[in-house]
Amino acid sequence: MSETIKVAVIGAGGRMGSEAAKAVEAASDMELVGRFDVGDDLGDLGGADVAIELTVPDASPGNLAHCVTQGVSAVVGTTGWTEEKLATLRSQVDAADGVGVLIAPNFSIGALLMMKFAREAAAFYESVEVVEIHHPNKVDAPSGTAAHTARAIAEGRREAGLGDVPDATEHDPDGARGARVDGIPVHAIRMRGRVAHQEVQFGAEGEALTIRHDSFERVSFMPGVLTGVRNVVTTPGLTVGLENFLGL
Repeated sequence: MSETIKVAVIGAGGRMGSEAAKAVEAASDMELVGRFDVGDDLGDLGGADVAIELTVPDASPGNLAHCVTQGVSAVVGTTGWTEEKLATLRSQVDAADGVGVLIAPNFSIGALLMMKFAREAAAFYESVEVVEIHHPNKVDAPSGTAAHTARAIAEGRREAGLGDVPDATEHDPDGARGARVDGIPVHAIRMRGRVAHQEVQFGAEGEALTIRHDSFERVSFMPGVLTGVRNVVTTPGLTVGLENFLGL
């Protein structure tokens, strides 16, 4: 690989994809060598070293399998990666010499810090719930960030010896109490005019702690995307979470 990282964007016609393409073009150490969208033949991905994959959950596994087959590393912002899908991808990546793949539930530095702080606070509060707000065009719920946050909180609670979140609800036929991710209640709101927002609400006797992060424009994700590109080329194997490249 040359000093300049050759980058292709899969999903370049979308909002995130178009921002990623602009960010790559503006980066002095990168060259945009391909833009791909729905129905395009990925081929050799324009000779890319790294593909930025920003599509939809149904398409992402196939796109990643193609990248790995071509020996192209990837930075993935598409959500919907279950443990089963991750296991399949991990086996594909492990069989490809030198290929690295980053699955990033969120590229925002602020969102990553929010998740870290929530993980640290989890041991100190009996009650906790996650509320995420996204634009109404988002196709999955809860968001990957919310699910990732809930699992981190659950892990912190287990390490602290905390039991289930207290909740006396016995009748909820319409699902008003939200989803449960690893035992943590998660509520998804879809609202016009929003981009990506999340708050984690903690409660104990006589006090509350709220940790909130807001992304008002998609450009806020681009420093994280570029950080992923710069690191994945020297990190073979599957990495889940941009925080692993930031020391968080």
